[in-house]
Amino acid sequence: MTTRRLVVVGAGITGLAAAFEWRRRRPDDEIVVLEAGDRIGGKLHRVELAGHWYDTGPEAVLARVPEAVRLIEDLGLGDRLVAPTTTQASVVLPDGRHPLPAGTVLGVPASAEGLDGFLSPEGVSRVRAEADLPRLALHGDVAVGGLLRERLGDEVVDRLVEPLLGGVYAGRADELSLAATMPALAAHLPGAGSVLAAAAASRDAGTRSRGDADGPVFATVADGIGALPGALVAAARAEVRLRTPAHALRRTASGFELSIGPAAAPELLTADAVLVTAPAQKAARLLGEVAPGAVEPLQGIPYASMAVVAMAFPAQDVDAGSGLLVPPVTGRLVKGVTVSSAKWPHLGGGDALLVRSSVGRFRDESELQRSDEDLTRAVVADVAELLDLDRPEPVETRLVRWGGGLPQYLVGHPARVDAVRAAVSDVPGLAVAGAAFRGVGVPACIRDAHHALEALL
Repeated sequence: MTTRRLVVVGAGITGLAAAFEWRRRRPDDEIVVLEAGDRIGGKLHRVELAGHWYDTGPEAVLARVPEAVRLIEDLGLGDRLVAPTTTQASVVLPDGRHPLPAGTVLGVPASAEGLDGFLSPEGVSRVRAEADLPRLALHGDVAVGGLLRERLGDEVVDRLVEPLLGGVYAGRADELSLAATMPALAAHLPGAGSVLAAAAASRDAGTRSRGDADGPVFATVADGIGALPGALVAAARAEVRLRTPAHALRRTASGFELSIGPAAAPELLTADAVLVTAPAQKAARLLGEVAPGAVEPLQGIPYASMAVVAMAFPAQDVDAGSGLLVPPVTGRLVKGVTVSSAKWPHLGGGDALLVRSSVGRFRDESELQRSDEDLTRAVVADVAELLDLDRPEPVETRLVRWGGGLPQYLVGHPARVDAVRAAVSDVPGLAVAGAAFRGVGVPACIRDAHHALEALL
């Protein structure tokens, strides 16, 4: 095969997974990864906390879908995979803490069973009555919150769906796209005719397709998910250029030319193929000349900012399972607490209680304007109260901010993604991929990287 140069814009998990897979398929090619920031990994990040590697980005991957676990095994890290000790989480509500009901689809119940106490008697009755409502007919994409409030009542959204979607997307149920955030549920709605029946069908179909329903849902790496970027770069044997933004992209007779580096003194880099994995707004600026039809839909994908505080408290007993989900109706600062020492066996049993908590939702990021010290202090106080700690003074804390960290899949998101893909597919040798399109989790980003490579190859 003729040697080619692939240029990947963005050194997050999508770009690095693409570089690794390209190397496997075309071992003699040149691979250049451009990263505007000063480190690789994007949202995959780890810190040292109380003598442990500790994730401040994604702390787990879905184990029941193949992409992430297979990649970890391909990197020779299969023996470092760790299953959780417990995944039993509770939801903090105004009237106290309640175990998360089983059998929901991202919080959407399949029946009224098991909701007593979690919802009010009126809320349970509202769920039970949904099957008797007129048959549901959808016309295009709708907001998750709007549909579920109409069919199941406000309590299901505010107490069940909101804390789960807030944890995944840092978004709001009343704005997020049903088709983009709950595609399995959306796919079953036309045939089911009701939300309860669609949730049951979606849950059952997922169980059948997995075939290993008794296996762990999640997994992590003993050295942290944040160990993957370094392993990918080493295995891909790619040239990574940090602090090297890409400013412009244009077609040439033989491929592409990128303007990179300092804006005052740019360098020109040629490429036979280009994969853009930058966030949507940056991708829109880069693609303006070669794929103008992608610009407007990319600009229609906003991002939410958030922060994660990692805390090490003196070792003590905590009765909170794997953690707590905290919906906005509580008025709390934090939106979730993970008790890592209880959740992951390799982080437990020591002389520290390891906990992480996140702050920040789309359109409600004012709390993030606090100084690092003030924000950390407020989060620690909130967490200590939620977990009812006997020894509430941490021995160590780390704050990591994710400015513009999570893309928002607002209503109409699938159409925007289709428009971007169509515009880019008209340009041979060019592809886009990343969390902005068809999933924000690590496996979804890896899958998107692979799909982009198929198009390029």
